[in-house]
Amino acid sequence: MGRMKDEIIISDWFGAGENRPDPHKSIRMEAKAALPRRFYKEAGVAATPTGFVLTLDGRPARTPARSPLETPAQAATQAVADEWAAQGDVIDPASMPFTKLVNTALDGVARQREAVVDEIARYAGSDLLCYRAGDPARLVERESAHWDPVLAWARDELGARFVLAEGVMFASQPDASLEAVREAVAAVVSPLALAGLSTITSLTGSVLLALAVARGRLTPEQAWTAAHVDEDFQMELWGYDDEALERRARRWREMDAAARLVAMVG
Repeated sequence: MGRMKDEIIISDWFGAGENRPDPHKSIRMEAKAALPRRFYKEAGVAATPTGFVLTLDGRPARTPARSPLETPAQAATQAVADEWAAQGDVIDPASMPFTKLVNTALDGVARQREAVVDEIARYAGSDLLCYRAGDPARLVERESAHWDPVLAWARDELGARFVLAEGVMFASQPDASLEAVREAVAAVVSPLALAGLSTITSLTGSVLLALAVARGRLTPEQAWTAAHVDEDFQMELWGYDDEALERRARRWREMDAAARLVAMVG
């Protein structure tokens, strides 16, 4: 009975079978529920006719929507298994970003691919890299140093040219550029890689940074630094905020998991 209860709690945290698991709901559940006890001894990986599945005590594991927790890449499923193996006496979903991402891909992205492609591509209409500071000069130069090469890459690699704006004034982007970005996103076939691309896009506020990571133009660390140019500059001026840095560290773990997943299955 205790094992069944723990499994129900875990399903709630990992999305409870929703088409698009709600990360905000997951956070609320984590805040109000006690961590469930670990109900297995060993986490492993087993080969199947179609890929590699997570096993708990030798039994194939399933996602919240009851799909096999399986990926086509042994390294990706091993990364999931490593998170389960690393749990102590209780299971803390906050320490399992790779598992959450794979669950989201299998239960949500695979079933709503076109909607996810549209959602990612929509960022091109207001991409972080297109909105620049007017001053001070040091910030303007820093944004240019980190962002201009990515825009040049998007122009040359994707055929997408973007209009820059100063401050928060909205700048409409050419339809051809928006379509070029959508085509680049749609070219990501694997739902696992698409889930990773979606996570990188939302964490950085830039589909161009996400595509640059997916295509090897930037490392995840370079993209992360580029996404935080403004924030870092403000912290240098006014001092570092421990809570903000802790939140960024949590987001970085999600970013790192997403980038690794894209590299493994993209």
